[in-house]
Amino acid sequence: MHWLSTKKAKAVMLFPTLLVYSIFIVIPVFIAIYYSFTDYSGLGKANFVGVKNYINMFGDKLFLIALRNTLVVLACSAVFLLAGSFLVALLMNVSFRGNAFFKMVVFAPYVIAPIIIGIIWGYILNPNYGLLNNVLRSIGLDALAIQWIGGTKWSPLALAMVFTWQVLGFHATIFLSGIKTIPGDIYEACAIDGANGLQKLFYVTIPMLKETFIINIVLIVTGVFKIYELVYQMTGGGPAHQSELLTSYMYFTVFSSRRYGYGMAIAVVILALSIIGSFAYIKITTQKQRREV
Repeated sequence: MHWLSTKKAKAVMLFPTLLVYSIFIVIPVFIAIYYSFTDYSGLGKANFVGVKNYINMFGDKLFLIALRNTLVVLACSAVFLLAGSFLVALLMNVSFRGNAFFKMVVFAPYVIAPIIIGIIWGYILNPNYGLLNNVLRSIGLDALAIQWIGGTKWSPLALAMVFTWQVLGFHATIFLSGIKTIPGDIYEACAIDGANGLQKLFYVTIPMLKETFIINIVLIVTGVFKIYELVYQMTGGGPAHQSELLTSYMYFTVFSSRRYGYGMAIAVVILALSIIGSFAYIKITTQKQRREV
């Protein structure tokens, strides 16, 4: 079976994957970039307009609102999701009765279709007939029964909360896998030296999970820039597009406003922000690691 290790055999085995990846990922990206420089409406001829679509974004109030909302969701998700999934992973790593059931409950939301999650949380957070506000009003906390979704203030935070709940188990599983790779001898040596639990956490566990933190941050960034179903089902982007995220506004621009070229420009910006955000974090983290070494 030595022939499997030859360059020709590797190329033959990689070709189907590369072909599928090129057809469904690479080529559509270049097509989107091309149309972002046109005024294409989905029908008829696409006329080249240069960078006009990108310039128009700076004067588009709805785009700026969607960008602001996306950054709010990203910031909240990065903080609460990263910290929450790490703490859940530590708990999942502890042996206790019902641990397997706990892991199943935590991971279950990730396998539920996002559109179903949007329906569930839409009924919970609806300001008029939602479960949360009804409970708050029934116990006399009317002041806390606010407009969780459908407003201009709390909708991004509500979307961040639901997104965090949805993917918490997935990121916790990644952290748990990283924790499992840490040799037990290191913890035993720390125990012999008199280290307590917090010292083991901050001087052993967290430093040895730097690569895992990088992976989770990159996945959080790319995940936030793909949120669409939650917005569509929970708020519909309303009122008056005040709760739009970049992805949902791009969808509205392309399929409702029939501004295909402008929508593709927004899609290119989303791709660029995802790449820049991910690589910037990786660059900063790797440089810090080199300085520490």
